[in-house]
Amino acid sequence: MGQVTVQINDRAYTVACGDGEEAHLKDLAAHINLHVTDLSREVGQVGETRLLLMASLLVADELSDALAKVKMLEADIEQLTQTRIAALERSREAEDLLGDVLDSAARRIEDIARRIEAA
Repeated sequence: MGQVTVQINDRAYTVACGDGEEAHLKDLAAHINLHVTDLSREVGQVGETRLLLMASLLVADELSDALAKVKMLEADIEQLTQTRIAALERSREAEDLLGDVLDSAARRIEDIARRIEAA
């Protein structure tokens, strides 16, 4: 099991993680630290717990927005899938209709050719 030390609000935290996840954990901590740093500039040093709570709420808000976008994109994908299925069905119907028209035209041409030969 891996272990990584991250810096949040100028304080070091050692955190355990799965092997190979160290870089990802550092990236996550950097994201949280960015929020904590911005918040401390806006509201001052109101205490580590409060800053971490506020940063957590901001990250949760980002997650909520991302999940809403995922839902919207999934709905778009479903709609596009249904539109594609309908278009394929119309295409098949058009191909069938075109095949029928071509068969009918071929029969008429053959009928005309027989009449010309017979005359």
